[in-house]
Amino acid sequence: MQPQIKSKVRCIDGAVGEVAHVIADPISLTVSHLVVMVDGTERQVPMTAVTKIDHDSVVLQCTCAQLAEYPVFPRENFLSSKDVEIPHLEEAIHVETGQVFVPIPDLEKSVPRRRFFAGFTNLLGVLIGLPLMWPVLRYVMKPMYAPYDNRWWKVGNISKIKQDNVGVQFMFKKSVKDSVLTREDEKSGWVVKADADVLKKIYPHGDVQFYDNAGNVVWVNKATVPYVAYSGKCPHLGCGYKWRSHKTRGQVFLCPCHLSIYDVAGKVLDGPAPRALDVMPIRVSPAGDIEIIDIEYKAGKQQQVRIA
Repeated sequence: MQPQIKSKVRCIDGAVGEVAHVIADPISLTVSHLVVMVDGTERQVPMTAVTKIDHDSVVLQCTCAQLAEYPVFPRENFLSSKDVEIPHLEEAIHVETGQVFVPIPDLEKSVPRRRFFAGFTNLLGVLIGLPLMWPVLRYVMKPMYAPYDNRWWKVGNISKIKQDNVGVQFMFKKSVKDSVLTREDEKSGWVVKADADVLKKIYPHGDVQFYDNAGNVVWVNKATVPYVAYSGKCPHLGCGYKWRSHKTRGQVFLCPCHLSIYDVAGKVLDGPAPRALDVMPIRVSPAGDIEIIDIEYKAGKQQQVRIA
């Protein structure tokens, strides 16, 4: 006969408590231990200590003092039948779900050790596969870590600029290579032939240097050269802007997306733009051909953060 949950437990010299849980062998589906509640403490008692089982009582072959020497039930070393699926376990022992516990296998107890070996095995797999995957990864990821594009692009001729302090847009095509294809992007920039007063506003601290990834100077815009190039992207969110007549501010650069307004020196007059228009490296050949380096800065930042 199987012991029942809540059965009264008696020792040789008197009653001591009741059966709180039973522990089962997950292989044989038989009860191996009783968990006896004694004065608020759960004691793990082997079935070999049981001499008699009735419908609502269990008799042990030990004294009350000897029962106190049995170990406290180490619940952390067992799983409730609610947390483990063992077919027909409750049916064989005649208990409800959650009233029976089964020991956690030793292999499960050493989870950190198992995780270590699982991770070690995965690491070996990565090391073995890396030589095969590296050429592909390098090809795909190369654009992410490519150095800044400091190529010069011919955008037009100064003959297009008819007067000083007026923004003139130049369109050009820029070839860009990603991980798979080479494409041509339509790009734009603005060039101003600035007089001395405007140049002082653009270059208040003198010449402006531009750097590559390694921190080497790739070009210097001389503060005395009248031709100034601006990036075609608004520093607010990267939108395109235009040279327009404003009813109160005169001729300005106007971004129609969020109404940022800049003067001919690129300084912010109104709107949400966090900084002035971005000046780009520019050089003009003796024949008047204009070349620029199409530097890109992160939009929305007060300070310039170069991204390409």
